[in-house]
Amino acid sequence: MSTTTTMTPIKHFINGVETAGSGDRSQPVYNPATGAVTATLRLANRADLDATVAAAKAAAEKWGDFSLARRTAVLFKFRELVAAHVDELAALVTAEHGKVISDAKGEIGRGLEVIEFACGIPTLLKGDYSDQVSTGIDVFSFREPLGVVAGITPFNFPVMVPLWMAPMAIATGNAFILKPSERDPSASMLLARLWKQAGLPDGVFQVLHGDKETVEGLLTHPDVDGISFVGSTPIARYVHETATRHGKRVQALGGAKNHAIIMPDADLDNAADHLAAAAFGSAGERCMAISVAVAVGEAAELLVKKVEERALAVKVKNGAEPDAEMGPVITPASKERIVRIVTEAEAAGAAMVVDGRDLVVPGHEEGFWVGPTVIDHVKTGMTAYTEEIFGPVLVVVRVEDLDEGIRLINANPYGNGTAIFTSSGANARKFQRSVTVGMVGINVPLPVPVAYHSFGGWKASLFGDKHIYGPEGVSFYTRGKVVTSRWPEPTHASGASYNFPSN
Repeated sequence: MSTTTTMTPIKHFINGVETAGSGDRSQPVYNPATGAVTATLRLANRADLDATVAAAKAAAEKWGDFSLARRTAVLFKFRELVAAHVDELAALVTAEHGKVISDAKGEIGRGLEVIEFACGIPTLLKGDYSDQVSTGIDVFSFREPLGVVAGITPFNFPVMVPLWMAPMAIATGNAFILKPSERDPSASMLLARLWKQAGLPDGVFQVLHGDKETVEGLLTHPDVDGISFVGSTPIARYVHETATRHGKRVQALGGAKNHAIIMPDADLDNAADHLAAAAFGSAGERCMAISVAVAVGEAAELLVKKVEERALAVKVKNGAEPDAEMGPVITPASKERIVRIVTEAEAAGAAMVVDGRDLVVPGHEEGFWVGPTVIDHVKTGMTAYTEEIFGPVLVVVRVEDLDEGIRLINANPYGNGTAIFTSSGANARKFQRSVTVGMVGINVPLPVPVAYHSFGGWKASLFGDKHIYGPEGVSFYTRGKVVTSRWPEPTHASGASYNFPSN
């Protein structure tokens, strides 16, 4: 493994200042395209965690009392700054994650949508008022911030997922602690600097780098009121169980095994284009990647041929190159796991249509490369079907009809996203009403909702009852308060009674 000669230290952002903290542990950060170590990441200890939470608690008490006008002024400024730094943010993402520049810019664009939605917080927080519910008595309700909330985010979207959380949490009056992935932490530090430049008070947005020790501390700390998490299903389940046991509100988004049904009446060129993009974009490291193509009846043979053509044409390069369409996977361990699962499928009798296991990118021989891979005749008992591969692998399962395809999807333990390609409105409507999945695409391969809806799956893809961002994001980061009010005239009798009042 090659290394660079100068290591850039990546610090925490605590109470408005970049600091190395008092922890004595660190770990390397890699460029997945070259295998080179590019930075050293400081890892927090318990003292760093306690200092961060204390600063957040103090900041939340003040920020929650800021007027909506002052909060939105910061959000509008932050939106301008993020838009002005898209190129810099994207370069950081590509250097540490490996995804191509255009894809990195795409995730920032989706994050900007959430900031824009959060800018409308004065309308989103409007309460209800009921006049004269009883003689001289009014009832009104409104929502207040939780206090201190934390976001634990994955490596695959180091800008977008933090922006799914932080703008909503901050707009609603909370202080937010971000614990980003250790694999690509630099973008989070730039976001912190932009929040400060936008005028956000110190302590309202902080970045604390760490590993399992830091996660455990956030889940159990008595002054942390809410946890937002995106990651694998086993960890999401653990986060939900641990944090709720410690009295916290939790939204924990887990893994996925997203299917796309392709009907014989579909435009197969259109379907193949979108399947290839959805399976191989970002090297398949998306919780909304299409990893299973469910080919119905006579659609199968021609569809597989068309997907094969597109897989072979994907330009796999260093993501910084302008014509790159797919970059490396995130770590050597990730590559080894993907190769193992593909090899097991082949040994179990699946048909290798396109094999990306031995891909070498000239000039980047030390990078973590897996090429686009297509496997046909996959059975539901194979690990290529049962496990979330999180790599550029599309498996094809063949079924006889739409009903069999729907049963296949509904039997899967995950329920994040799904899609159907068809020219039949009847098929589409039956599909959208029958699948037990949280997000559905109709001739759309990645049904990620826009910012004014909410993102979230069903079954083993979500733990907790609130989806992320959008209206449910507002609800998650706030709690309701109802006031029953009476202002009697001084000359009137109190009307007090030992009976339960009704009118």
